[in-house]
Amino acid sequence: MERKVNDKKYDCLFLRLLVYKMASHEKNLNLYEQAIALQPEITRKGKANPYTSHNGHMFSFLDKEGKLGIRLSIEDKTTFEEMHKSPPFIQHNAVMNGYVTIPQKLLENTSELSIYLKKGLDFVSSLKPKPSKKKK
Repeated sequence: MERKVNDKKYDCLFLRLLVYKMASHEKNLNLYEQAIALQPEITRKGKANPYTSHNGHMFSFLDKEGKLGIRLSIEDKTTFEEMHKSPPFIQHNAVMNGYVTIPQKLLENTSELSIYLKKGLDFVSSLKPKPSKKKK
């Protein structure tokens, strides 16, 4: 079915969905920042695409839809997925290995979320640092 150019009902629904998604992303961004603030050794990076990293390894990010992914050790990832019944974290139709999808309920519990952010930091801290890219 083709959309008519002046289909006001369609335009209204589209705009409502867009506003809802923007509000949801903004709310989740605020929760993400609150959880990061509880861990002073973690700094949020990225303006348009918020993330955290250490030694060149990214360990959390908030996608454009407002979904949060955190990179954990294999043991922590397995425990997390069992405890929270979390689906794989998917970006651009690919599973992000090592990342867990943070359920909305956990995202809203910033004190518990900050513990998982710390676990992500601890995991990437155990990895060999990536060499920094030289600027041209």
